[in-house]
Amino acid sequence: MRIIAGEFRGRRLAAVRGRVRPTSDRVREAIFNILGGEVAGARVLDLFAGTGALALEALSRGAAMAVLVEEAPAAVAVIRQNVAHLGVQERVRLLPLPVAGAIKKLARAGAHFEVVFLDPPYGQGLAAATLTQLGEGKVLGAGAIVVAEMSRRETPPPAAGRLTLREVRDYGDTRVAFYACATAHEKEP
Repeated sequence: MRIIAGEFRGRRLAAVRGRVRPTSDRVREAIFNILGGEVAGARVLDLFAGTGALALEALSRGAAMAVLVEEAPAAVAVIRQNVAHLGVQERVRLLPLPVAGAIKKLARAGAHFEVVFLDPPYGQGLAAATLTQLGEGKVLGAGAIVVAEMSRRETPPPAAGRLTLREVRDYGDTRVAFYACATAHEKEP
């Protein structure tokens, strides 16, 4: 696994042994080709981060900062290793928490993101549940883009709160759904 483009192009990333299914280089390249310039200067949230490859690719392509959320201790260790290898510690925040709790914590802190990646374990309904939490929550800015990976056997919801499905692409067993957030969350009086 390697960084495909940008500042860290060609740099190898450590992988997690066992049950983690990292996004393949081919799928990651396709995702970033579709996102185009949306990543430059963005605040990125990487949920179910695994190795951190998606967030680190975004940083390589000019993202301002990234928050990576991963609860598996082995994956957290690999993320720390990859972040140190690229020397981007000052641009990364790692939350070793379950995703649902991390999203709540980020919302309480007033964090907002322009690009969100989520790549949960397949076949457990986590993609749809996380999309709903994001779409109904407070961490997405107006115009935010959410990229959700899931099994090709899963059907992405057409909408989730403020999120609207814009595009779906299939790559082997991986389905990638792109969502747009039309409006920012309105603060309660």
